[in-house]
Amino acid sequence: MTLEHSVLFSPQKIGAYTLKNRLAIAPMTRVSADKAGLMTTEMARYYQSFAESGFGLIITEGLYTDKRYSQAYRNQPGLSDIQQAKSWQPLLSSLNASGTLLIAQLMHGGALSQYNKYQDHTRGPSAVRPLGQQMPFYYGQGQYPLPEQMTMQDIREVIKGFVSAALFAQSAGFHGVEIHGANGYLLDQFLTPYSNRRSDVYGGLLANRLRLYREILQAVRAAVGDNFIVGVRFSQKKVNDNEHTWPEAIEAAWQTFTLAKNSQVDYIHTTEPQAWAPAFANSPSLAALAKHYSGLPVIANGGIVEGEQALDVIKHQQADIVAIGRAALANPNWVDAIKYGQALRAFDYDLFKPIANLENASRYLDSVS
Repeated sequence: MTLEHSVLFSPQKIGAYTLKNRLAIAPMTRVSADKAGLMTTEMARYYQSFAESGFGLIITEGLYTDKRYSQAYRNQPGLSDIQQAKSWQPLLSSLNASGTLLIAQLMHGGALSQYNKYQDHTRGPSAVRPLGQQMPFYYGQGQYPLPEQMTMQDIREVIKGFVSAALFAQSAGFHGVEIHGANGYLLDQFLTPYSNRRSDVYGGLLANRLRLYREILQAVRAAVGDNFIVGVRFSQKKVNDNEHTWPEAIEAAWQTFTLAKNSQVDYIHTTEPQAWAPAFANSPSLAALAKHYSGLPVIANGGIVEGEQALDVIKHQQADIVAIGRAALANPNWVDAIKYGQALRAFDYDLFKPIANLENASRYLDSVS
């Protein structure tokens, strides 16, 4: 390990836990659960490989939270019942020996749902068809369906689902949960003016569009107590809209990240195409703004491939932890490669063809080894 990379391998405290280094695996949808939403042996091996390579933190792919409208993808894992939660326990037991923490990302697809075995239609903040096309590598095809507008009872059920899923995660032995408020999924749909045309307390002003975040974060924190990690993820860009920026710009950053701090979360996770890029004209990055306005530990994700990029984000105090995504898919040994100066394999979209699941990825990596 070179001296200039040593900060990447220094400990970092999050909530009641201390990470062994500043390196995390970003949440990445892998559509590899069984039909009941259970963790599979193949998934366990996938996550275990990142722990064995030295990552200090693993954030799971998005896990659906209820048996109503939260499921987004075919073969998506869930945390909506005790059986789904228990399916993660063998992995959690093996991770404890490695010193790697595992955080469950809790996700509600809302209007971006491409598949839901519990419902034949979608619901979102408003009856507005999402932009773009469904993603074929997650079994999607054509336009997104037109969602029904959520009722107040629907919103209460959403909150209840996040709380229930967090408690299932806690009982299974996860070290914490991350509330997925980014990338165009349900919470982000409430935040975004063009997908949220409500005229009630959840629509209109920015504070109203952030209301669901506050209610979920506070309810989850109250349910799990102080010693269980609770984080939240934010982005401007979405899986179906890579051009969006927050219309209120700096004001949105201030209100959003202050809300997270006041809701007693343990960290903020930002994701943008380039983690270090200015969030707005002549502004710091979204990660740096999160750090500035919240004072919380920040995880930065987006476009980080090389160790020097990761080091630069931390050394310039834009974030405390970097989350590696596609570079780690192409290089499951990413941590050791960075530590010992080994060459990295470039990410290839063939990893996602025809479906972005673990079976196809394993076949591809075997073919190029």
